[in-house]
Amino acid sequence: MARIAGVDLPNEKRIEIGLTYIFGIGPSTARKIISITGINPSTRVKNLADEEVGRLRQVIEAQFKVEGARRTEVAMNIKRLMDIGAYRGLRHRKGLPARGQRTRTNARTRKGPKKTAGAMRKTVARPAPKAPAK
Repeated sequence: MARIAGVDLPNEKRIEIGLTYIFGIGPSTARKIISITGINPSTRVKNLADEEVGRLRQVIEAQFKVEGARRTEVAMNIKRLMDIGAYRGLRHRKGLPARGQRTRTNARTRKGPKKTAGAMRKTVARPAPKAPAK
């Protein structure tokens, strides 16, 4: 099992797909890394030689921000938008979609489960029964 950038790549996947398990590496970046290192894209992760894994690790560490550094960068970008009061920052602050999607219906992933409004009815408080007079 190859371990790159703190992530165990799945053994049965092709290296082109396996690299996408690392946060910050998508399909196009994975193809770019493979072309730089000169590894066959259809090679399975379990069939990689230690020298090939070393080359992959070296290229990724030198040229790409991945995992923790990438997560920090994304979080800082969102925080910057919120601090300057940009529209997208306000949407992040309110927990709503930030890229123009409709919210009248759908948007349940960002908004969370439905909160039904006006469906509850208060019960009328009854006065305590009076004790019989003697």
